Amino acid sequence: MRPILALAADLAEGRTTSRALIEEALARIDDKAGEGGRAFIKVWRARARAEADHWDQVRKHASLASPLAGIPISVKDLFDIAGEPTTAGSIALEDAAPAKADAPIVQRLRAAGAVLVGRTNMTEFAFSGIGINPHYGTPKNPWDRARGRIPGGSSSGAAVAATDGMCAGSIGSDTGGSVRIPAALCGLAGIKPTQSRVPIDGALPLSPTLDSIGPLAKTLASCALLDAVMAGYVPTVPPAMAVKGLRLGAIKRLVLDHLDAQVAGAYQKALTRLSAAGAHLVDVDFADLEEIPKLNAKGGFSASEAYAFHRRTIVDRPEKMDPLVLARIKRGNDMPAPDYIELFRIRAEMIARARAITRPFDAMILPTIPIVAPALDEVATPETFMQKNMLILRNPMLFNFLDRCALTLPIHAAGEGPVGLMLVGEHGHDRRLASVGLGVEAALGQR
Repeated sequence: MRPILALAADLAEGRTTSRALIEEALARIDDKAGEGGRAFIKVWRARARAEADHWDQVRKHASLASPLAGIPISVKDLFDIAGEPTTAGSIALEDAAPAKADAPIVQRLRAAGAVLVGRTNMTEFAFSGIGINPHYGTPKNPWDRARGRIPGGSSSGAAVAATDGMCAGSIGSDTGGSVRIPAALCGLAGIKPTQSRVPIDGALPLSPTLDSIGPLAKTLASCALLDAVMAGYVPTVPPAMAVKGLRLGAIKRLVLDHLDAQVAGAYQKALTRLSAAGAHLVDVDFADLEEIPKLNAKGGFSASEAYAFHRRTIVDRPEKMDPLVLARIKRGNDMPAPDYIELFRIRAEMIARARAITRPFDAMILPTIPIVAPALDEVATPETFMQKNMLILRNPMLFNFLDRCALTLPIHAAGEGPVGLMLVGEHGHDRRLASVGLGVEAALGQR
């Protein structure tokens, strides 16, 4: 399925119809040889077809301003949909009370004309970067399916759905990298906004302090359109910023540790190409980053806030929870209240220091994930799961803690394991970061 702007042009010029796009998406979801049965928890076939027909009729009589009108989009099983329980990838919440209203981001997507095709699978309660779900199955990464590799999490189904053309874009959440991780591991673009940019109301929380909502798609322009709609703005793509003269801070501390050969090679090639295109790359020593994993050693905001939200479920029905997720949430009960309160003060001080370090640059740059997607059998034990999970989460979660906007772009060569390049902007400068990202995407070349 082509990028959103290309599909919008096809619709406007009569080369296709919304109904045809929806049928294409549904056919890929229903393909028994594909991953649709694991990528989606629920599919709204009848409603999607009816909405597609509606937009086709409207288009016969008027031009449509929104490029999302009639375009198939998926949403993570984290967001409220009126009349349905919000289960967040868990069978423990199957009998939860139905939502009374759509989440604000769902309302905004529908108002812009997006046709929602279904709820995508996810790590239970959004609490891991691996993407495994023992209840609904784990969708396999589109790369090297014969080997069977993780999709990344927690927005696992979102990434597989967007990569396999089951939709033109997916909506996920990002508390410690849950948009950027599966996007990077599956070869997609993804955006994590400044947290306050997109309302998190109507999304089942992991950590209200860190939770953010962002899109995954094949191009950054598609992500920028979805981000604009969810943020309440007109769905437009900002102009790409010229790479020549860009000031990019290449972070050296921590984020380059334990890079595998594929990631190290792709990252170095990307830096070389950006430098050749005229970007000014400056190595940056960012010592505070090494302190963030230490601050999270007791679980940090995520475990403590998740435990507060899920403690009744943990008592009433622990047998219905993923044991790996249950163990991580339980750590939140071990964090003393004074330590939790103190963490807010420490975070504010680190945010202020980080601002002084990054202000001279148009963006900071680093590998999104230090490794390519491991095989499922490489995370089959609790020990190997935790080891890979912490490594995969390491780079993305730093910028949730610092409340920065960030995005990831694919930089691997065709046929190689997907590798992501992360760009990080200033707090609240989301559209500027998108402009920088579009310039970088163009300089590195469309694959």
